[in-house]
Amino acid sequence: MPWFTVPRRPTGPSRRAVRLLAVLLCLSPIVLTSGACASNQAPPASARATATRTPPPTKPYVNATVPASQSGYDWREFEGTADGWQSRSSQSNEWSGLNRAALNLHSASALIADERGAVLYSKNARAVRPIASVTKLMTAMVVLDTGVSLKNDIRIIEEDRDRLKNSRSRLRINDTVLSRREMIMVALMSSDNRAAHALGRTTFRGGTTEFVQAMNRKARSLGMHNTQFVDSSGLDPRNRSTAEDLVKMVRAASNYPLIRETTSRGEMTLRPFADGTALQYRNTNPLVRSPDWTVEVSKTGFINEAGRCLVMRARIDNRSLYMVFLGSDGKLSTVGDSNRVRDWILTSRRTTAAR
Repeated sequence: MPWFTVPRRPTGPSRRAVRLLAVLLCLSPIVLTSGACASNQAPPASARATATRTPPPTKPYVNATVPASQSGYDWREFEGTADGWQSRSSQSNEWSGLNRAALNLHSASALIADERGAVLYSKNARAVRPIASVTKLMTAMVVLDTGVSLKNDIRIIEEDRDRLKNSRSRLRINDTVLSRREMIMVALMSSDNRAAHALGRTTFRGGTTEFVQAMNRKARSLGMHNTQFVDSSGLDPRNRSTAEDLVKMVRAASNYPLIRETTSRGEMTLRPFADGTALQYRNTNPLVRSPDWTVEVSKTGFINEAGRCLVMRARIDNRSLYMVFLGSDGKLSTVGDSNRVRDWILTSRRTTAAR
């Protein structure tokens, strides 16, 4: 028997356990590292193909913190009352010759302001009222804010039918397909309610509910603190605002090229049906077709609860002015008030210049 012994290597289960433990200790850093990398990788192509893409969060297309003009005026702080006019009238004597008592408008609420936030005329500017299809300006802004493709086709379906007011539309159910851009144009120019509803239904994965929430967020970002939206068309009389708030909305809408282009044109032709039938649309604001007017942005509205409404930005005597008329009686009553404002300004300025 040798005077020394050679130690035996472990055998059986104990040997296998030692080997397994060694392998695990060596591989654990690799496993952890590869797992961390995998968590940052995109899902497989098959998963991406079946997943529903959520649109990006709504951000104001118009940065509410940026002043509207070189004067540096912050429109979120706009006050559309006579007191507001008095506090800013000292900034400029441009409108000092206007006799506000000489202007008699028929609308229940009205407000006229310039680009610097100076109020030329105010009547019940903070009265909260239904605004009818003036709502569609906000609808268009929210759609454009998302950055969704304007080329995508949208089909009018049964869900887009108006069952609240039973308003009419030439966009036939299940037979109308328009691009999102064309839907915006129809909603703005001819105030089509099916088009406005389809925009609200299809813009966000959450449908109309999420869209209306975005409308109200946009209103808050613009300083429209007395405004509420409950639908994308304005058919619901709970869509309410003030003349003061709507001046802020028109000012914001004027920063969108598509809104300016659409609401200032007189007419257009579209072919929404499979058979190629043409539909001719005319702007619901007749002033855009008048040689006496230069309308830059506009939107009309009417339901029984709101009366006749008109908001617009127009040039008078080479100055852009914001005009809001709410709660007027008669089909052309807002047009009459608009012409009275124009004549009032031109007459007053000619009188002042002659002195």
